[in-house]
Amino acid sequence: MRSTWMNRLTGAAIVAALIAPAGNAQQKGAAKQTSASRGDWPLYRHDTAGTGYSPLAQITPQNAARLTQAWTYRLQSDAPATAKKGKGAAAADSQATPIVVNGVMYLTAIGRVIALEPETGKEIWSYPVNGVSRRGVAYVSGEGSNPSRLIFTAGKRLIALSAATGKLDPGFGKEGEVDMVIPYNSVPLVYKNVVVVGANTPPGPLGAPGNARAYHAGTGAKLWEFASVAQPGEPGHDTWQGDSWKDRSGANAWPFYFTVDEQRGLVYLPLASPLTAFWGGDRKGANLYGNSVVAVDILTGKYKWHFQTIHHDLWDHDPPAPPVLFDIARNGRTIPALAISTKSGYVYILNRETGAPVYGVEERPVAKSDVPGEEAYPTQPFPVKPSPVARDSYKPQDLVTAADTTPEHAQACRDLIAKNGGVTNSGPFTPWLYRPEGAPVKSTLSFPGGLGGSNWGGIAWDPATKYAFVASQDEGSLGWIEKTREGSPAPYDRATLEGAGAGRGPFSVPMSGVPWPCQKPPWGRLTAINTTTGDFAWQVPLGVTDGLPEGKQNTGRPSRAGVIVTGGGVLFVGSTDDNRFRAIESKTGRQLWVAKFDHRANASPMTYQGKNGKQYVAIVATDTLAVFSLP
Repeated sequence: MRSTWMNRLTGAAIVAALIAPAGNAQQKGAAKQTSASRGDWPLYRHDTAGTGYSPLAQITPQNAARLTQAWTYRLQSDAPATAKKGKGAAAADSQATPIVVNGVMYLTAIGRVIALEPETGKEIWSYPVNGVSRRGVAYVSGEGSNPSRLIFTAGKRLIALSAATGKLDPGFGKEGEVDMVIPYNSVPLVYKNVVVVGANTPPGPLGAPGNARAYHAGTGAKLWEFASVAQPGEPGHDTWQGDSWKDRSGANAWPFYFTVDEQRGLVYLPLASPLTAFWGGDRKGANLYGNSVVAVDILTGKYKWHFQTIHHDLWDHDPPAPPVLFDIARNGRTIPALAISTKSGYVYILNRETGAPVYGVEERPVAKSDVPGEEAYPTQPFPVKPSPVARDSYKPQDLVTAADTTPEHAQACRDLIAKNGGVTNSGPFTPWLYRPEGAPVKSTLSFPGGLGGSNWGGIAWDPATKYAFVASQDEGSLGWIEKTREGSPAPYDRATLEGAGAGRGPFSVPMSGVPWPCQKPPWGRLTAINTTTGDFAWQVPLGVTDGLPEGKQNTGRPSRAGVIVTGGGVLFVGSTDDNRFRAIESKTGRQLWVAKFDHRANASPMTYQGKNGKQYVAIVATDTLAVFSLP
């Protein structure tokens, strides 16, 4: 399945590109790397299945409390990190996860790509790149005359550097660069000789497509493009009423990384909501492949199957991360499975070969919309198992009280509700209320809020316990739908007290310099799902609220990044806005160790083995890469 606007390659051209020497070298190099370097962390989530799992076992529940800082590296050298708005703050907010391949660490810093000694943090080389992705790089193994490369994005540019020297590789694209036309802000996937990238489309319902695309890892030649809005003659096209599919933007593949079933040759594309995100009167229908995970052939981009997590999304609650892949032993057979998390707070466990739910999905009726011209979809898919990992509804008795937190916080939350004209919530997938021009303010309270649920960190999976781990947050959003100004891209859009079309309208109030949500805790969680049964193995609050009295601080805090798990039975997670980095026992959820930073570690961690035999754990905290090990 290809977009009508892509530059088509003939089947012969694709085959020729796929068997080019650079691709064969990459495949052989990857195999060599896997067998010889078990202590590496060679991809964004360690492996093509996206497990976030390392077999390293030096750090255990018995010794994790002894972890100490080994070294740090400052990612931003020209300006201090700051919590204030402005150029310095935006530039310093790194979400990078390093990779370590063949004894060298690579990552993106602020305005440059760097190679470091992973045991010491000593810089090997640095290459300046304007607008480089703040999320990381991919590695392409070389062989013979084909050099090993790093491939990364900088806006619309897909760039290749020599891994050895940090210099542009002129054999890739045009003097080391390919113009992707549509920008992608995250980490390319490299599998065999195929480089897969997503798309970060600009706002507006019409315009740039959100299609995933693939390029040849050796030459940079374009291989395929998958149309995220189903085109005429393709499966799912009938889910767009009339011509609403034409030039439709959004439905973009924006995740920080992708996952691949190597045995079946399938890459899994998580696709966002179509635009506009909160009003769909001009796109009636289920709107495939918005809010779906789509399996396509990684060599050709050909459609295999899809599963839609929301029909006709009105909440911007897309699946923000690709699925994690694993197998389930059930009833004497092995099910090739995947688990995909969503901003809606649900985790769907599917057969990764067919897309069929493993533990069942029910289409349940949901509330109707009162917005002119809008037709909210009458049902939505709810997983039978597992249970929601985040709050998906609200009742008046859920409002925080002085006994839960403080009298000042409880009063501020009552004031927030009054200022918003009261709040309405009719359960999961509550549509936004319509506010006619000049009418008093009245607000929908949506759970989860604009940031989810779970966000881009995705899910980690442990082959020892068969547990899947996901961090989530519990913060609602307030708002309504109103008419837009003349000349706006859509006649209606979401509004909040922060302004029309602006802000998330968080159901929280600032206390002690940080937002405190207005419903009873927990406000953030870490959940372990037993993938053999679909039930929770355990669930704990993740994060503390420092401004609360002692004994009330274990509330959990908002988080977006992901968890990793190791062969030593230890999870590592940062992400929470309490600026902590934690080690947690994977079997029980018990906290083993914690480090506190000056700034938030809004990134997924990683772990690797140095040449000295030590296991290290690394995470980026805003503008600083911090690395820990046992003494």
